[in-house]
Amino acid sequence: MKTLKQIINNKTLHFNFVAPDTRVIDAIALMKIENMSYVIVMEGQNYLGIFSEKDYTQKVILQNRNSSETFVKEIMTVDLPIVTSEDSFDKCMEIMNTFKVRYLPMFEGYVFKGVITINDLLEATIEEKKSPEKNEHYLKDAVSTSNSIGHYED
Repeated sequence: MKTLKQIINNKTLHFNFVAPDTRVIDAIALMKIENMSYVIVMEGQNYLGIFSEKDYTQKVILQNRNSSETFVKEIMTVDLPIVTSEDSFDKCMEIMNTFKVRYLPMFEGYVFKGVITINDLLEATIEEKKSPEKNEHYLKDAVSTSNSIGHYED
């Protein structure tokens, strides 16, 4: 199965960064153009948080705030649990389930490397299940199970 580091290295991150003083309407427009459900909020090389569709819904729409007058820094999520490239898929899923989040910032030391999403984990799991090696393993298990079914001696 892919590692978290491989997932991050395969992602294209150039398009989904915004500055904290970006207007919400502009962040939403970028998310629409790039077909993303979140953007990463950065100041220079420093990770500050994530602005997501959930932030927009709960902190702008439901509070009757104006998207053109509200800045991402005012409503972004800053307290997400973090992971490292050494963490397992299972740990990521457990964290996501425990904290009810879909995004996990990944760091190596103090260096921000990207965001692991629930979709990343789902896609990697599906890819793993489709791999020829896995299919061969499942086939061998099925054959050995079927050979032992219905065979008994009196």
